[in-house]
Amino acid sequence: MANRDELVIIRGARSGDAAAQLALGKLYLFGGASLPQNMPTALHWLCRAATQGVEEAWQLIGANIPFEVAQPARAQALQWFVRAAQEGIPAAVRVLAQLRRVDAAPPAAAGQGRKAAVPAAAQRAAPSPSLEVPASVPEAWRALEGEQDADQDELLRLRTLAAQGGDRDAQLALGLHLARMNSEGDRLESSSGTVNFKRALRWLAQAGEQGLADAWFAMSRIYIRPEFSQRSASEAHACLERAADMGHSGAQLECGIHAWRARRGAEDNDVRAVFWLQKAAAQGSVEAQQALERISPAPPPAGWADPLLPLLTRDILSSQPLLAARIELAAMFRLTRAEALLLDVKAADQGHCLVVDIRASYGRSKRRLVLVRTAAERQKLDRIVRLFELVDVDMEGNYRQRLYRLKSWLGADMMAAA
Repeated sequence: MANRDELVIIRGARSGDAAAQLALGKLYLFGGASLPQNMPTALHWLCRAATQGVEEAWQLIGANIPFEVAQPARAQALQWFVRAAQEGIPAAVRVLAQLRRVDAAPPAAAGQGRKAAVPAAAQRAAPSPSLEVPASVPEAWRALEGEQDADQDELLRLRTLAAQGGDRDAQLALGLHLARMNSEGDRLESSSGTVNFKRALRWLAQAGEQGLADAWFAMSRIYIRPEFSQRSASEAHACLERAADMGHSGAQLECGIHAWRARRGAEDNDVRAVFWLQKAAAQGSVEAQQALERISPAPPPAGWADPLLPLLTRDILSSQPLLAARIELAAMFRLTRAEALLLDVKAADQGHCLVVDIRASYGRSKRRLVLVRTAAERQKLDRIVRLFELVDVDMEGNYRQRLYRLKSWLGADMMAAA
């Protein structure tokens, strides 16, 4: 089980903090105080940190992740091995060469008919060798793409050449053309020609590996198509999460809604749902904002703890720091008195929200989520969490003792009014 410091890092990583993702990746890469070494998990968190621009993350990937771990996660990790190899990291050069040899191997040599363990999305992500094309081709393709009366045959020829030359926008456009869909995953009924989902996935995966979230989102749409022979809900969700991680608002909304609907399968799915919905809402998604308001309604304008804040004198702050902190939490997040006094503050903090769950000590209560809505709330909560990390909470006693202490320090009359 993770210790207290590691739990803080885990919460930060899950909330999207790049530094915490790097730190968690290192813990799993080398082994922590209580976390075992786990290379696949280390690769996952280092890739997420690298996606947010942390150079040390992809350097660690290139220097430490072996081929056996990299191969199953090829679609996620390839770009970081490429970058590390370009920087001259020897281990990255070796792994990259191995990955490319597997890509170039004929189907029979890859397993003699045995089903590969690599996810389908990763298998189809293997890019063809890029062709040397004139630099003017991508420019010509873009120019023709913008013309309403463009020659479609010439447009397709230039788009294909640009895609083969490694132009990610052309790869995305070609993949969508082959799937006969738009970037939202809607079928283009007016489009002529035969749908070829397998070829579409190949080009979309190459565009996705070059950082286009739209490509991963389109792949998720293909994998849930009932007419696709390799339809896979798990592959669709993996691609959807990849798009969401890269900032695709629609994917974030879908991930949030999916997690919320699956909350009975795993209790922390509601926390994950709120995480994705907040990301989508921050990008202007009205549907995500409405979902958040249903999950965690806006707090009332005033609460029982508000009149108590002026009574938190220097004497109380120094002699009863945890009590004062709980009153601050109650005022900030509109907690009930029982919630404020019984909440396990460190376990409740999930970065983007507070899990208020005191059912073990107060049977009449219900588990609920409270959103951390502003930077000011986040700063105050960080300060309070650090306080609880430094002080032994056993000194607080049970609920009766905490309630007695609250009444004793702040006065029965004021408590009755509150």
